[in-house]
Amino acid sequence: MIAFPPFFVSRLFCLALFLTIAVPTTRAAPDFKEQVAPILQQHCIHCHNDSTKDGGLSLETKQSALKGGDNGRILIPGVAEESLLLDYVAGPEPEMPKKGKPLNETEIGILRNWIKAGAVWPAEHRIQEAQLNDHDWWSFRPLSQPALPELPAKEQKQVRTPVDAFLLARLRQAGLNYSPPADRRTLIRRIYFDLIGLPPTPEEIEQFVKDTDPRAYERLVDRLLASPRYGERWARHWLDVVHYADTHGYDKDKLRENAWPYRDYVIRSLNEDRPYGQFIQQQLAGDLLKPHSPDGVPATGFIVAGPFDWVGQIEISEKLIEKKITRNLDRDDMVATVMNTTVSLTVQCARCHNHKFDPISQEDYYGLQAVFAGIDRAERSYDPDPETASRRRSLQASLEKYQGEYQRLDTRIRKRGGTELGRLEAEIKQATHAKQGQGDEYGYHSLIEKSDKTPKWVQLNFKQPLTVEKITMIPAFDNYNNIGAGFGFPRRFKLEVSETSDFQSATVIVDHTQQDYPNPKSRHIDVDLKPQNIQYLRMTATKLAPRSDDFIFALGEIQVFAPDGNNLAQQAQLTSLDSIEAHPRWARKNLVDGEYYQSLNFNTDITELKQQRDELLASLSSADEKKSLSQLSGKIKWAQSQLQELPKPQKVFAAATDFPAKGNFRPTAGQPRPVFLLSRGSEKTPIRQVVASAPNLIDGLNGDFQLKNPDNEGTRRLALARWITSRDNPLTWRSIVNRVWLHHFGKAIVDTPNDFGKMGAKPTHPELLDYLASRFRDEGQSLKDLHRIIVLSTAYRQSSRTSPKGNQLDGDNRLLWRMNRRKLEAEALRDSVLQISGKLDLEMYGPGDRLFVLEKPQHSPHYLYEKYDPATAEKNRRSIYRFIVRSVPDPFMESLDCADPSQITPKRIETLTALQALSLLNDQFMIGMSVFFAEHIKAQSDDLTTQISQAFQTALGRTPEPDELKILKTIGEQHGLNNVCRLILNSNEFIFID
Repeated sequence: MIAFPPFFVSRLFCLALFLTIAVPTTRAAPDFKEQVAPILQQHCIHCHNDSTKDGGLSLETKQSALKGGDNGRILIPGVAEESLLLDYVAGPEPEMPKKGKPLNETEIGILRNWIKAGAVWPAEHRIQEAQLNDHDWWSFRPLSQPALPELPAKEQKQVRTPVDAFLLARLRQAGLNYSPPADRRTLIRRIYFDLIGLPPTPEEIEQFVKDTDPRAYERLVDRLLASPRYGERWARHWLDVVHYADTHGYDKDKLRENAWPYRDYVIRSLNEDRPYGQFIQQQLAGDLLKPHSPDGVPATGFIVAGPFDWVGQIEISEKLIEKKITRNLDRDDMVATVMNTTVSLTVQCARCHNHKFDPISQEDYYGLQAVFAGIDRAERSYDPDPETASRRRSLQASLEKYQGEYQRLDTRIRKRGGTELGRLEAEIKQATHAKQGQGDEYGYHSLIEKSDKTPKWVQLNFKQPLTVEKITMIPAFDNYNNIGAGFGFPRRFKLEVSETSDFQSATVIVDHTQQDYPNPKSRHIDVDLKPQNIQYLRMTATKLAPRSDDFIFALGEIQVFAPDGNNLAQQAQLTSLDSIEAHPRWARKNLVDGEYYQSLNFNTDITELKQQRDELLASLSSADEKKSLSQLSGKIKWAQSQLQELPKPQKVFAAATDFPAKGNFRPTAGQPRPVFLLSRGSEKTPIRQVVASAPNLIDGLNGDFQLKNPDNEGTRRLALARWITSRDNPLTWRSIVNRVWLHHFGKAIVDTPNDFGKMGAKPTHPELLDYLASRFRDEGQSLKDLHRIIVLSTAYRQSSRTSPKGNQLDGDNRLLWRMNRRKLEAEALRDSVLQISGKLDLEMYGPGDRLFVLEKPQHSPHYLYEKYDPATAEKNRRSIYRFIVRSVPDPFMESLDCADPSQITPKRIETLTALQALSLLNDQFMIGMSVFFAEHIKAQSDDLTTQISQAFQTALGRTPEPDELKILKTIGEQHGLNNVCRLILNSNEFIFID
């Protein structure tokens, strides 16, 4: 037995005790998922994630955390004292987090113990920002119809529609009541502008004022709702929200020639009072629901109404990250347009992180992007007439059947022709490629010279000597100065070969330097050689070709043939004395690219080749086969002729899966592109692919689509359309009712029409909103019925005059104790001026009217409003039919607070500025229409007093007061009736509805 000294035993005991204390047990280690991850998620991950990597550090995964950041490793598992993480977050003035509250002692202790325990972090666990799960918010709650408030008899007498019951109940609580009713002149002007956006005529005003029928107002409302002008008025409100325009936007802002069928669809749908659920479903999936109708395809213009990045989509290569960025932003606009408009949710705020205020995750957001992953913004064809569509489908099917039968029989016969037929077909194909003109690559072009005696040369350099049997020089073709074939071919030239690239010791193999060589036009110049070795080949122009005032050397192609007929030219490196390098047309490399001009008669034996081919085919087929081919050929020609006789399909810019490819912009053919959840919204850091879905934020409404065929892009859109229009989706019905209310009262029940989330406003009258929304949803979804219940109310018929008590208790008039004063929107003002001046053209539908002069439309169009004269315009239609430009808005309309078509506009910003007054007084439109207005008035009377009175009644719906008449008469005598009319059109009474 070994005996240990006492001091050694004592030290051994102390060491054992130390190890017991220093090595924590598994039970003492904090749970990563339950304790550690929530701390990192709350305090750190916002700045330190895979996308932002502040300080070069990401804490999303175990691997990235252990890697550390710019200052080195922050985690040393098992050694808390050496882990920078604790240094950053601990102490009296911690360095981290930069924003928000510092970690408390408990949280710091958990991190310290976790590190001491080895910093255990499950490899599969990724930390992401926290997602809100609180669905207890007014807009997410189920929609049900509340009971009407009970009112005392006095207030009950004021109730005309249920709207009044809710408003009066709130007013009574605040100690307020309705204002007196507006007079009939005010009321008819108000309802005309609200429902059709045009002023009533003096005759219509007088008729209404004198109508003693108790239902006169109700009949007036019905008549206006039945007017085609109604759809034109209310379509403008909808188009603001979806940011419709007739150009693409972005830097080039090219014309979108066929956007207008979507605008016409909206007008038509509103006039027909299409049920709102159907209206929404058609705009998301009308091409599936009603593909062969006037509405089905154009309706999907809704999804793509926003801007289109021409450069990003068409010019940027598929291989570049910029293409992914372009598509991500493109889908983002689709998602924002659809969800902002239909359910008033700002889901786009979850593109880079989970929504900060609403229970919408990044997964939800990218699930919505996946809905639109199979479509693009492009023109597509459609037949608005169902019979034509049916006939076209039938003929197309017959044509494909006949062509298939012909092809199968022809293939059987051709197989009998063997190699001989193959040879003839190849030669005919080569000959057929001969064409007048060429592609984009013309050839080589030297710099321009003032003298034809300046030598120019172009040279082919091979890596090693090659055996060459023939050299062919092919002239260039360019219609500059009507030269055409033979463009730039030198008048004198020589062809040399050399063993060195400097041509110090060269051998001339072709010499045309002593006298002018006739321009070969399209003829190829062949140089036959005894097979010889060539490493360097140079063509030198010793006398340049003339243009109009200068001289050049140009050549379409050089071919260098080996004895086996193989063209070796593409193996050469090209050099030249100089080159203009005007890509793609002129470039040194074009000289050996195989692309060059050929005239129609270049292949002189094409007729003979075809005759040989036809004789061979005739010998291969039986009499019955010849007869069948002839019959099938006749059927094919018949089907083609019948298709030609049908009306041409119309085009519309809409959601498209099939369209002609243009540059790098190619259709999906209905196969959705993959969509990934992006860390911090960066295309460079995809996390995982997502499936098409909607947010799961409404109890009882599943956002998981459960599609039978997820790869069918159309079913994705249809599933979202049904989710939005579900009876169980309270957002949809509250959203549209709120929008209609906004345009009748000037203020919405929810003052943020596109945001019903927690950062949006709360409803001033939640029970009223729910009553109208539930009734709208359950009783036909008629927008016209919704208008009626609002505009027939006592609240709507109130005067807009203020009172001291009302101003004191509800200065902002949120309780609607009076009618709000409202200014005419830009379109209503312009349309009113046109009507009053007698120049309004009520023609409906069709391409937009260009109130500008268009220049340079091929590249970046110039929209010149200053060159357009409205006084000489062939027609002046309503403003809804304007051709709307994104990048260069109409200056007159812009000054009047017209919506910016590049932005989603839930409600317009209303301003009163000096610029507006100047525009209304001095814009050429207002000056021109004032002249027409005056001429219209002069045609009715020669008396100035009568003229002024008539102008007043036409524009303002009343006769002038004596003092008004006196002032205007003085102006008329001094400055003419034109300026009197101009002043009337600038009056506040004309510009404001109330």
